[in-house]
Amino acid sequence: MKWLILLKAWNDQAEGAKIQVADADAKTLVADGTARECTDDENPEKKATDEMGARLGKAVADAVEKAVDGAVQKLSTFKVPVQVRDTALEAKGGFENFGEFAMAAKDWGSGARKDVRIGKIVLPDEAETRATGMNEAVDSEGGILVPPEFVQGIYDKVFNQVDLIGRTDSLSIKGNSIRLPMENESSRATGSRHGGVTGYWVEGGGSKTSSKPTFAYATLRPHKMAVLVFTTDELVDDSSIALGTYLSKKASQEISFLTNASLIAGTGAGMPLGILNAPGHVAQAKELGQAADTIVAENIVNMWSRMFAPSRQNAIWMINQECEPQLMTMTINVGTGGIPVYMPANGLSERPYGLLLGRPVLPTEWNEALGDEGDIILADWSQYLSVTKGAVKVAMSIHLKFDYDETAWRFVFRVDGQPWWPLPLTPFKGNALLTQSPFVTLADRA
Repeated sequence: MKWLILLKAWNDQAEGAKIQVADADAKTLVADGTARECTDDENPEKKATDEMGARLGKAVADAVEKAVDGAVQKLSTFKVPVQVRDTALEAKGGFENFGEFAMAAKDWGSGARKDVRIGKIVLPDEAETRATGMNEAVDSEGGILVPPEFVQGIYDKVFNQVDLIGRTDSLSIKGNSIRLPMENESSRATGSRHGGVTGYWVEGGGSKTSSKPTFAYATLRPHKMAVLVFTTDELVDDSSIALGTYLSKKASQEISFLTNASLIAGTGAGMPLGILNAPGHVAQAKELGQAADTIVAENIVNMWSRMFAPSRQNAIWMINQECEPQLMTMTINVGTGGIPVYMPANGLSERPYGLLLGRPVLPTEWNEALGDEGDIILADWSQYLSVTKGAVKVAMSIHLKFDYDETAWRFVFRVDGQPWWPLPLTPFKGNALLTQSPFVTLADRA
C-alpha cells in the first residue's frame, strides 16, 4: 500500500486529497498524472511513527538518566574505591584465599554481609536486586560454590599428596558411566592369545583356518564420596587463614585416604574394586611349614616370579610398616654367609625408598596387618583403571546446625576403578598353575 496526493479529482476524492491505494493502483495513477507519491514528511504513518519514537526516546533517556543518578548517589555512600581490574583475583571469585572466602560465605549466609566481591571492587547488593528464585547466595536456595581456583587446589592435593591414584591409568568423564572394551585374554596358550587369534605355519598352497579375537567390557560408574566438616562461628571470626588451612587440609587428607584405601581393599559395591578383591590378582602361597606372621626370602622371590614380566619395570612394593623389621634382616644364603634382600632407603640404594629386587618399597597405611594377605603387595598400577567425574565439589550451609552457631562444609568427590585384568594370565609354557598378574600378594600366614 502507498500514500498518494491527488493532482486532480479522482473517484469522488477532491484534488489535493491524501489517499492510500494498492501498489498497482498507485503505479497507474502516478503514470497518468492523476496523483503523485507522498514524501516522507507528507506520509501520515511515517509522521506518526516518528512522533511516537521521539516521545519514547525522550522517556527512555529520562529514565536512564534518573537511574544512573540514583546509582551514582548510592555508590557514593559506599565510598567504593575504583581500582585496576585484577583478572587473577577474579578467577578466585575476588578472594585472596580459601579462608577469606569461607569467612565471607558465612557472613553472607547469616545476613551479616550485604556485598558482592568482583575482583577488588565491592558493589552494593540491595534487597531489591536479590534473586527471587534459586541463587548461589543462600545455601537453601542453591548454595555457595567455592570459586574454581580453590576447588582445584583441593583436587591437586588429592592426586599429588599420595602416590597411588596418580600411578593408575586415569580417565576423567562427563557422563555417569563409561564402558571400555578390552581383550578377553586369560591365557597365552595357542588358540587363546588375544582372546582367540591363532597363527600357524602353512605349506605352499595349504588351506588356512580362520580365527578371531573376542572382547570383554569394563563398565565403571563414579561413586560418590563425601566429607562433612562443621566449623564454629568463633573459628571463622577469629582466624580466616586457620580456617582455610583446616578445611583444605583435613578434607583433602580424608578424601585421599578413602580413595587409596579403596584401590587396595575396595569391595566394588558403592566404591572402586580394590586389587585384594579383584579376581585378576595372584595370591602367592606361603612356604611349607612357614611360621605365622612371617615373611621369608622365598616369599619375595616367588612373588617376583608371579609378576607379569612386562609389568616389572613399573611395579612397586607396598608394605605395612610391621613388615620392615623382617625385610631389613632378610638374607639369601650363599655358601656359609648370605646377601641382603632388602636395600634400605638412603643406604646402598641412594634412593628415597628402600629397594626390594630393584623396585621401590612404599610403606602405606592401607596394607593389611603382618601375616594377613595384603601386608605386602607387588603391583603395577598402570594396569589399574580409575575414572573420576570432575573435581572436588564444595558447598556450605549455616542452617544444619544454626542453633549451635556452626557452619557445615560439604566436600564431594566421585571416583571408580578396577584392574584392567579380569583374570590372571596362564603362561605359554611352564606350570599352568603358576599364573601371572600385574598384582601379586602374599597369602595369609596364620
